[in-house]
Formats: sequence, structure tokens, C-alpha cells
Amino acid sequence: MRPAPALALAALCLLVLPAAAAAAAYFGLTGREVLTPFPGLGTAAAPAQAGAHLKQCDLLKLSRRQKQLCRREPGLAETLRDAAHLGLLECQFQFRQERWNCSLEGRTGLLQRGFKETAFLYAVSAAALTHALARACSAGRMERCTCDDSPGLESRQAWQWGVCGDNLKYSTKFLSNFLGPKRGSKDLRARADAHNTHVGIKAVKSGLRTTCKCHGVSGSCAVRTCWKQLSPFRETGQVLKLRYDTAVKVSSATNEALGRLELWAPAKPGGTAKGLAPRPGDLVYMEDSPSFCRPSKYSPGTAGRVCSRDSSCSSLCCGRGYDTQSRMVVFSCHCQVQWCCYVECQQCAQQELVYTCKR
Repeated sequence: MRPAPALALAALCLLVLPAAAAAAAYFGLTGREVLTPFPGLGTAAAPAQAGAHLKQCDLLKLSRRQKQLCRREPGLAETLRDAAHLGLLECQFQFRQERWNCSLEGRTGLLQRGFKETAFLYAVSAAALTHALARACSAGRMERCTCDDSPGLESRQAWQWGVCGDNLKYSTKFLSNFLGPKRGSKDLRARADAHNTHVGIKAVKSGLRTTCKCHGVSGSCAVRTCWKQLSPFRETGQVLKLRYDTAVKVSSATNEALGRLELWAPAKPGGTAKGLAPRPGDLVYMEDSPSFCRPSKYSPGTAGRVCSRDSSCSSLCCGRGYDTQSRMVVFSCHCQVQWCCYVECQQCAQQELVYTCKR
């Protein structure tokens, strides 16, 4: 039997929380990922809440070793839950117009295959874990890490001004230990999974930027505080979706000099005689994906999906056509700011056409 996927996928695909709808509304409307605790999850465990923290670790779908690490890291269970939502919601957003829309409920068999979609799941879940851990450190939700301590950044000054850098250094180090050692080099799928996980972590690293704030008389920059800040996770999701669109199909080849199996992209027809190893930023896959048009063990199909007549109905409905319905939509309009502290709006209504794929 194939070993269970790394926690990155277990957390993303198998974790179910009552707060999912609230989280979806939050991330879907803003496109941001400030990791505030979800309703019912609480914050980092205080000493009096140690029992609750241990219980939350036990409830997560983790390996025995991962549960032990979780129990030693107050605040980690909540962060893993946040990361699961962050990765899943970003996956759903990026694939909202695709035949496969990141639907996994009851169809986790997709995780056992080498599809492009599986490659994206590994990458986006690893990215979400990296991002969430770095943010949790800077937000003070983890006991064993705090602000970024990169050389040249004055942590005390940063705290004084209420600014704290995202600790990507701690996040990546902890994640490497938490996910555990790589499996045997003779396993092509294991090498592909590890490669795609690294692509996700690298995408987060590429979005790390230095942000500065000036303090001085009349807006001068006599005193400046700088800190490390991750880009919004929506940007990371967009990068990974581009990597998905240009994913490389690979096989394996033996590196005789190193005596191990390596990923290898076969030569394209009419191209060079010899294939090339995929680049570090490429997502890799081994099997062509199914069409996802009809219900299967990998997808619920596209029947009933809402589509755009101008851009997505043709592909999304797989040639079956689409139904058109008219519905009345009520929304706020003609909003005005009233003295002093509230906005007054009127209610407007308009007819809207909705297109859904036929069965």
C-alpha cells in the first residue's frame, strides 16, 4: 500500500471544519489571507488551555510523529487548520472556471494519481502551510517563534512600532522537519511529490518583500523601520496556477553518476534528441488527466455548473450545451455617507441571466 500523503495534503483534503462557510466568505470577498482565528478555533493555547491544545492535535489527521510535534507546539493545531482552509479556498478560486473545480469531497482517490491536478494540490497545500506558519509566528500565535530575525532588522524597534516581520525562515525549517524525510529515490511518484511540494514553498519565498515605514517630523524619513512581509496568498495562488497551466509531464531516468532516479521530461517531437530535466519552478505530473466532464471517482462532473456564456460555457459544459434562467438580483445602490458615521444605501433590483451546464 502506498504511504499516506504528507500532511500538506492530509490537512488540505481531509480536514472538515464547521467554519468553512465563514472562511470561504472571508477569503472569497477580500482575496487576502490575514490569518485571524476562525470561529470556534480560538487563539494560541495559553497554559490553562493546554488540554484543549492537545485534544485539537489528536483530532487532526496526522501521522504519529506529526501528532507528537503538534503536541509540543502550542498554537500549531490552529495554524494547520487555517492553512487547510487557506489552501483549499485558493484552489477553489483558481479553478472556479475549470472542469475540475478542486472538488475533493468523497473523491480523494485523485490524490493517489499522478495528474496535473494532484501536482497543484501538493504545491498549493505546501505553500499554504509555509505561508500560515510564517504569519502565525509574526502574529504571536505560536509559542516557539516570533518575528522574523533576519540580519539588519531591529526586532525591538519593529515591536515598538507595532510591526513584526513574517518569519519565513522558521516556517520553512519547521515544515521540513514536520513533513519528514523524503521517501526512497527509486520511487518516481515520491520524487514528483517532493518536487511539487518544493515548487509551492518556493512560490511563497519569491513573494517575500521588505516593507519599510517612515517615522519623523512632518513625514520625513529620519527614522525608518523595515520588516519582512509575505505577499497576499492570492498572488501565490496565481503563480501556482500559471505553473499548472505549463506543467511538464515527466518520466524517470537513472543518473549513472549519482546512482539514483531523476525526473526527466521526454524530448518533444521535432525538438532536441535528448529530453531535459524539469526546471525547479515547473510543476510535474506523470499521467494525463481525465476529462472531468462526467461524474467519476475523481470528479462530480460539470452538470449544473454555472458558466459564462462568453468565456467558459463551451469548455465547461463539454459540448452538452447549457440552460438559461432569469432571476431577480437585489443589491445595495446609491450609497451615501451620512453625518457622521454610517453609510445609507437604497435597495435596487435587476434581472440577471444565469447559465448552467446541461446534464
